[in-house]
This record gives sequence, structure tokens and C-alpha cells, in this order.
Amino acid sequence: MRQKLLKWFAANARDLPWRRDHSAYRVWVSEIMCQQTQVATVLPYFERFLEAYPTIANLAAADEAELMRMWEGLGYYRRARSLHAAAQKIVTEHDGNFPTSFDDVLALPGIGRYTAGAILSISRNEAFPILEGNTQRVFSRWIGLNVPPTERESQARLWEFSELMLPRRSADDRTRGPAGFNQAAMELGALVCSPRNPKCDECPVASLCHANLFGLQDEIPGKISKVQYESRTEIAAVFRVDDKVLVRTLPEGVRFAGMVDFPREGPPVASDLAGMESWLAVQLGVEVQLGMKLKTIKHAVTRYRMTLQVHAAHLSVGQMDAGEAAASTVASSIALPEGWQWATLDELDAMPMSVTGRKIVGLLKDAQPSLFG
Repeated sequence: MRQKLLKWFAANARDLPWRRDHSAYRVWVSEIMCQQTQVATVLPYFERFLEAYPTIANLAAADEAELMRMWEGLGYYRRARSLHAAAQKIVTEHDGNFPTSFDDVLALPGIGRYTAGAILSISRNEAFPILEGNTQRVFSRWIGLNVPPTERESQARLWEFSELMLPRRSADDRTRGPAGFNQAAMELGALVCSPRNPKCDECPVASLCHANLFGLQDEIPGKISKVQYESRTEIAAVFRVDDKVLVRTLPEGVRFAGMVDFPREGPPVASDLAGMESWLAVQLGVEVQLGMKLKTIKHAVTRYRMTLQVHAAHLSVGQMDAGEAAASTVASSIALPEGWQWATLDELDAMPMSVTGRKIVGLLKDAQPSLFG
């Protein structure tokens, strides 16, 4: 099976930048970027990232806002912050050299068993097993595992099988060693052994695969519990005074921490417009009125199906909306909470924002000033 798989991989492997140069740093960055993200999406980000931060020391010294801006659009922003923290730890504890010990790699922020093994096997051709989405499915079909692979007993069996399958080759034989096998198994899952309608007629090991032999491709891997998405509606407030809008840097412990966003909230704090106005009044210390809806944005975030209602917002003087001059005066007198600021749309172009935040910026560039009173 190994021989057939490696021969297929030699002829069909995709030309990926971290395969041309398989240094531990580049493999590490690629593994983190490819978590929950398709390779095709990652490629341009990877090239820009390595151009901006060619070494671990460069990454460790990076400005966090600039780093997050470069990551913008990849999602799961905690990955970028973990990369940054891990780079700083490598500089502090390993003189800027990526560690070669499995335990030291595992101790880095954002790295688990799979990622540690993948980095060391791919970059150093060391015999560490790997188990992620693709290989979990491939190995389950190879051995005819009927139990869902996410169950504890199945995980133990698959890790054991992954280790047993590893070639025991010297470090100078990458193509036929652990580096080649692990990448070949992942590539088979990505290109041939797909979750639905696998291309068994193109598979180099179909004759040795139990799922194929017994016609169980559609049943294996066993049924995995799907994420139960919850619907959630949030409200975003857009204050525009003179040529500036009000934004905030999201604090630790909340979604998109470290990113810049327009003030937004949802249940239970802001279940409706009145609740949002009350929340904003507490934050800013002045009365606030929400105006017309500018846009509705639907998107998905982890386990939520989000609906974002974007409203123009106005600072109030007494019970009346502030005119332009009065609003400017009120805005300049507000003691903004920590992390809040007034910024021009051009300044926001250089700040890290979520996809929805960036959509709001685009909307504002085309909006009529009259919408904001």
C-alpha cells in the first residue's frame, strides 16, 4: 500500500510553496493557515505572509495590528495571534530556531498533537504519525472502520494505524520516508478520497481498501454529528461625524479579538434597537438614536448563522438629533472607552477588520452623507 501510494503521490502531488522549501518555519505557517481553510484560499496569503515575515524573528517582532491586517479574510483570527505568541516564545526560549523536540513543539501556542507531528515529519522526515480530517477519512476507509472516527476508541485505533503505516526510512530519503507518506495520505484525501463520491476508480490503493472491497465508501467514515447552527441577529451602529466614523478594537475574550470593528451587539444585551441604544448610551455617556437601516449582512461564524443589521447612528442633544456642528462638538467631548476611536475611512484601510466590518467600510464609501444627519 505504501509503495502504491508513494508512486501515485510522486506523479500527482500539487506544487505547493511549502513543499518546494520544507523548512520547519514554512511548514508550520502552512499548517496553521490550512486549519479550517482550503489550500487554494491559503496560497496567496502564504506568499504575502512569508514575504512580510521571512524569519521567525521577523514574525516575533511584528506589530500585532499589521499582522492581523495581513491575516484579514482567512478567518479564525486566533490562529494569527497564536503564531505571533509562538514566534515570540521560540525567540525567547530557542534562540529563534524552530524546536526539533516533539515536546517543545507541542508546548508552543496553537499547536496540538497533529500539528506537531506534521511539522516534524514534513520538515525533518521524522517518524511521527498524523491524523487530521483527510487522513482520518482515508485511514477509516482503508481499515473498514464502521464506528464514527470522532469517538474516543476510534481515535485511538486510527492514531495506532497511522503510526504503524509510517515508513522507517533515513532522514535523507524524503520521498519514501515519513515526510512523503504523510503528505501522500493527506493528498489522497484532498484529491481522490473525498467525503462524498470518492474517485475510487482513480485511487492507487483501491484494491487494498476495505471500504472499496465491500462497497462501504458511502458508509465510512461513520456518521459524524454535524454542527447544529444557531441563528443570531446582531446590530451594528455607524456613527459618522465630519469625515470620521466610530470604531473599537475588540478586547480579549470576545469574537475577533484584536480586530477593529464598528460598535455591534446582540442578545441579551441588544435584542432590539432600543436595547442597542441603551448599550451605546452606557458606553459613550451620551444619548444615542439609531436611524435608518443601511444594510443587512448574513454570514456564518463558528456555530452561528448571523444576521447583522447595520444602522446609521446619531449622537443626541437632549431629545433631538444633533446637527452636524452640534454632533461634532458632542463627539469631541465624549470620553471614549478604552479601545474606541474616531477614524477616517482611509485610516480603516490600514487597520485589521472582519469581513463584515470591511463590507461596512465599502458601503460607507458609497453612502450619501445625508444618511447620517
